[in-house]
Amino acid sequence: MRSSPFAALDRRLVAPPDPARVGFLHSHDIAHRGLWGGPVPENSLAAARAAVQGGFGIECDVRLSRDGTVMVFHDADTERLTGRAGRIANMTTHDIQALRLGGGEERVPTLAQFTGLIAGRVPLLIEIKTDTLAQTAPLCLAVRRVLEGYRGPVAVMGFNPEVGRWFLSHAPKIVRGLVMTEHRESRARAIRDAITRRLAVRRARPDFLGYDVRFLPSSLPGALRKKGLPVLSWTVRSEADRATVAAHADRPIFERPRTA
Repeated sequence: MRSSPFAALDRRLVAPPDPARVGFLHSHDIAHRGLWGGPVPENSLAAARAAVQGGFGIECDVRLSRDGTVMVFHDADTERLTGRAGRIANMTTHDIQALRLGGGEERVPTLAQFTGLIAGRVPLLIEIKTDTLAQTAPLCLAVRRVLEGYRGPVAVMGFNPEVGRWFLSHAPKIVRGLVMTEHRESRARAIRDAITRRLAVRRARPDFLGYDVRFLPSSLPGALRKKGLPVLSWTVRSEADRATVAAHADRPIFERPRTA
């Protein structure tokens, strides 16, 4: 990998986290949306249960219902996973939980149900999903309230640097991460993107990165990892991806566990 023109800046972007705070991020491979597949839907209680039984950490996605409940769900719309169209932000908790995931018996869990099942037995990474800036603070606040009193290794993260900024300001004891990808369609786009990513790190002040495995190795995660920030990499689906993570990151966020 060539020397980065941002190398000097990268060394000053963010202070290294306390190793005691982030040590749990090195301890487990992370199941992306739980351990799902076949009859087990993503982000379901069954997927969480399977991950715990397999000894894996868990990454899940959360959105806010119309009546202010934190729901474990990836998409803004319910159609892909339930066959019924509807916006999570426009639906009540009752309406959302009336839907079945994948046509089976599993229903969309609340974050309170999800954390209750995990009960601190494995690390949990909660990705904050918002479609507008206005949704960020209400969802972050609702997540913080669910996590009050939670006993177990947990972190929050998001693509939006305002997620990290909110938790830095309002719940600094919760470990926070910044999720990142890259855009290299042209040289001009790549330069703009490199600057934007560094501004995001400066804004969010993350304790760790969640980095797109397709773009590793890369100068920014490499520099921050040298400073002590754990780098988790998503979404790992092959042995080639695992080899990339082994060389350039700390743990995979995966969809297919190793079979040997």
